[in-house]
Amino acid sequence: MSATPDQVLDCSGLACPMPILKTKKAIDDMEAGQVLQMISTDAGSTADVAAWTDRTGHALLEASEADGKYVFLIEKKG
Repeated sequence: MSATPDQVLDCSGLACPMPILKTKKAIDDMEAGQVLQMISTDAGSTADVAAWTDRTGHALLEASEADGKYVFLIEKKG
């Protein structure tokens, strides 16, 4: 079951590194435990988001792809 996002960030049409930069800014403005849904059309986002969450300690709850859109659910670390 997927978590309900507290905020949605649509990065469609943006190329690396913009989706990660915008994700970082959005997460920085959120409270610990809140969930961000980030939507991207950049295929590289899958590896970028996984590497970024590993490095920062935020939790990548879910990553999916459908019709050229990559959707990530990221929980801000405490």
